[in-house]
Amino acid sequence: MNNAKNILIADDDDEIRELLEFDLSSSGYFVKAVTNGIEAFNESILSHYDLIILDVMMPKMNGFDACLKIKEKNPNIPVLLLTAKGTIEDKTNGFNSLADDYLVKPFDIQEVLLRVRALLRRNTNDLNNKNDSTLSLNQNNNNILKSDDIQIFEDSLEVKIKDKIIKLTPTEFEILYCLMQHKNQAVSLATLLQEVWGYDSDEDVRMVRVHVGTLRQKIEPDPKKPTYVNTITNVGYRLNTKQTNIS
Repeated sequence: MNNAKNILIADDDDEIRELLEFDLSSSGYFVKAVTNGIEAFNESILSHYDLIILDVMMPKMNGFDACLKIKEKNPNIPVLLLTAKGTIEDKTNGFNSLADDYLVKPFDIQEVLLRVRALLRRNTNDLNNKNDSTLSLNQNNNNILKSDDIQIFEDSLEVKIKDKIIKLTPTEFEILYCLMQHKNQAVSLATLLQEVWGYDSDEDVRMVRVHVGTLRQKIEPDPKKPTYVNTITNVGYRLNTKQTNIS
């Protein structure tokens, strides 16, 4: 059972919207379906949803803009974007709109269900922890990992680099947390996919790279010459917890 999670679907294609609604409902989720981005945004304010699925190409408001507006109001809610466009530029635009995952049409419904389960599972602890708005870096917090320049605070999804406090998205935090657990060791892309997203797919290594790019933008002094999150050719990434000249 999925504890009756509530899912919102926004897609102007009747066939796809009805397919998603049927299969997600058959899997035990409570589902609400709308046809454009404005309806999705308004519905996300009026009711509680555990996950939102947005088509990108919709009338009135596209999925990118709807995702940004939804995340401004509720940054904790996971969003899965669906689109017919699969270029790296399109995926980058999707993740720049703060989407948590991205799936290209045509898709297999089992793949959608897999992504939904992974997002819900990964987000559950984040939602529970962040519901307490009193959490801050000033509290005595047992959920802290610290090494050299880097401290990460699990309860508040924050990282402290030297004296700078940085807020991360749940996905960025999970990536950094995974790398921190294997600090100074090479972590493969497959390991990141498995530990962060809960599945392994060769096609999704680009998704990892996009999120690592946004993480670097936040924590690196010079994202073009990263000193903390280093690329290991043909493997993945390594986290150096002390700033070095390695690139």
